[in-house]
Amino acid sequence: MRERRIAINCTRAEFPRIFVHEVFHFAWLRLGNRTRREFEELAAAEIARGIRGELGWAAESRKRKLKAGDWGARTRRWREYCCESFCDTAAWLYSGLAGHDEFTLAKRARGAREQWFGRLARGRIPV
Repeated sequence: MRERRIAINCTRAEFPRIFVHEVFHFAWLRLGNRTRREFEELAAAEIARGIRGELGWAAESRKRKLKAGDWGARTRRWREYCCESFCDTAAWLYSGLAGHDEFTLAKRARGAREQWFGRLARGRIPV
Protein backbone atom coordinates (compact mmCIF):
# COMPACT_ATOMS: atom_id res chain seq x y z
CA MET A 1 0.00 0.00 0.00
CA ARG A 2 2.76 2.42 0.86
CA GLU A 3 4.22 1.95 -2.63
CA ARG A 4 0.78 2.52 -4.19
CA ARG A 5 0.94 -0.72 -6.13
CA ILE A 6 -1.22 -3.82 -6.25
CA ALA A 7 -0.14 -7.18 -7.64
CA ILE A 8 -3.02 -9.59 -8.17
CA ASN A 9 -2.66 -13.25 -9.05
CA CYS A 10 -6.07 -14.93 -9.14
CA THR A 11 -8.57 -16.55 -11.44
CA ARG A 12 -10.64 -14.45 -13.82
CA ALA A 13 -13.78 -15.23 -11.79
CA GLU A 14 -12.17 -13.98 -8.54
CA PHE A 15 -10.66 -10.84 -10.06
CA PRO A 16 -13.55 -8.39 -9.50
CA ARG A 17 -13.89 -9.25 -5.81
CA ILE A 18 -10.17 -9.27 -5.10
CA PHE A 19 -9.53 -6.11 -7.11
CA VAL A 20 -12.22 -4.13 -5.26
CA HIS A 21 -10.95 -5.46 -1.93
CA GLU A 22 -7.39 -4.36 -2.70
CA VAL A 23 -8.42 -0.91 -3.97
CA PHE A 24 -10.34 -0.30 -0.75
CA HIS A 25 -7.15 -0.78 1.26
CA PHE A 26 -6.15 2.59 -0.22
CA ALA A 27 -9.50 4.04 0.85
CA TRP A 28 -9.08 2.72 4.42
CA LEU A 29 -5.72 4.47 4.72
CA ARG A 30 -7.29 7.77 3.69
CA LEU A 31 -10.55 7.63 5.65
CA GLY A 32 -9.27 9.35 8.75
CA ASN A 33 -9.43 8.17 12.33
CA ARG A 34 -13.00 9.29 13.00
CA THR A 35 -14.43 7.35 10.07
CA ARG A 36 -12.33 4.26 10.74
CA ARG A 37 -13.54 4.33 14.36
CA GLU A 38 -17.16 4.50 13.19
CA PHE A 39 -16.62 1.33 11.19
CA GLU A 40 -14.90 -0.24 14.20
CA GLU A 41 -17.98 0.58 16.31
CA LEU A 42 -20.19 -1.12 13.74
CA ALA A 43 -17.99 -4.23 13.82
CA ALA A 44 -17.82 -4.21 17.63
CA ALA A 45 -21.62 -4.01 17.85
CA GLU A 46 -21.92 -7.06 15.58
CA ILE A 47 -19.55 -9.04 17.77
CA ALA A 48 -21.33 -7.92 20.95
CA ARG A 49 -24.60 -9.21 19.46
CA GLY A 50 -22.96 -12.54 18.63
CA ILE A 51 -23.20 -12.11 14.87
CA ARG A 52 -20.98 -14.60 13.11
CA GLY A 53 -19.50 -14.75 9.66
CA GLU A 54 -17.93 -12.16 7.41
CA LEU A 55 -17.87 -11.04 3.80
CA GLY A 56 -14.53 -12.57 2.87
CA TRP A 57 -11.84 -14.85 4.17
CA ALA A 58 -9.43 -11.98 4.89
CA ALA A 59 -11.78 -10.65 7.57
CA GLU A 60 -13.13 -14.03 8.66
CA SER A 61 -9.69 -15.44 9.44
CA ARG A 62 -8.78 -12.36 11.49
CA LYS A 63 -12.15 -12.32 13.26
CA ARG A 64 -11.57 -15.88 14.45
CA LYS A 65 -8.26 -14.87 16.04
CA LEU A 66 -9.70 -11.97 18.05
CA LYS A 67 -9.48 -12.17 21.81
CA ALA A 68 -12.06 -10.73 24.22
CA GLY A 69 -10.17 -7.53 25.00
CA ASP A 70 -8.97 -6.72 21.49
CA TRP A 71 -11.73 -4.31 20.50
CA GLY A 72 -11.73 -2.42 23.81
CA ALA A 73 -7.96 -1.99 23.71
CA ARG A 74 -7.96 -1.38 19.94
CA THR A 75 -5.08 -3.82 19.53
CA ARG A 76 -3.27 -4.24 16.26
CA ARG A 77 -5.14 -7.51 15.77
CA TRP A 78 -8.46 -5.61 16.12
CA ARG A 79 -7.45 -2.79 13.77
CA GLU A 80 -6.24 -5.25 11.13
CA TYR A 81 -9.51 -7.17 11.39
CA CYS A 82 -11.49 -3.95 10.92
CA CYS A 83 -9.44 -2.98 7.88
CA GLU A 84 -10.01 -6.38 6.26
CA SER A 85 -13.69 -6.31 7.20
CA PHE A 86 -14.06 -2.87 5.60
CA CYS A 87 -12.33 -4.04 2.40
CA ASP A 88 -14.29 -7.29 2.24
CA THR A 89 -17.53 -5.36 2.74
CA ALA A 90 -16.61 -3.04 -0.13
CA ALA A 91 -15.83 -6.05 -2.32
CA TRP A 92 -19.22 -7.57 -1.45
CA LEU A 93 -20.97 -4.30 -2.31
CA TYR A 94 -19.08 -3.19 -5.40
CA SER A 95 -17.65 -6.25 -7.17
CA GLY A 96 -20.93 -7.11 -8.87
CA LEU A 97 -21.09 -10.63 -7.46
CA ALA A 98 -24.53 -11.84 -6.43
CA GLY A 99 -23.07 -14.41 -4.09
CA HIS A 100 -19.90 -16.15 -2.98
CA ASP A 101 -19.01 -18.94 -0.57
CA GLU A 102 -17.11 -16.41 1.54
CA PHE A 103 -20.19 -14.19 2.08
CA THR A 104 -21.19 -15.71 5.41
CA LEU A 105 -22.19 -12.63 7.41
CA ALA A 106 -25.80 -12.66 8.60
CA LYS A 107 -28.20 -10.70 6.39
CA ARG A 108 -29.18 -8.23 9.11
CA ALA A 109 -25.52 -7.30 9.60
CA ARG A 110 -25.05 -6.99 5.83
CA GLY A 111 -27.88 -4.47 5.76
CA ALA A 112 -26.28 -2.37 8.49
CA ARG A 113 -22.97 -2.36 6.67
CA GLU A 114 -24.64 -1.46 3.38
CA GLN A 115 -26.33 1.49 5.09
CA TRP A 116 -23.03 2.60 6.63
CA PHE A 117 -21.29 2.52 3.25
CA GLY A 118 -24.25 4.40 1.75
CA ARG A 119 -23.88 7.18 4.31
CA LEU A 120 -20.13 7.27 3.61
CA ALA A 121 -20.72 7.54 -0.15
CA ARG A 122 -23.26 10.35 0.35
CA GLY A 123 -20.85 12.30 2.51
CA ARG A 124 -22.86 11.76 5.69
CA ILE A 125 -19.85 10.29 7.46
CA PRO A 126 -17.00 12.82 7.67
CA VAL A 127 -13.67 11.52 6.41
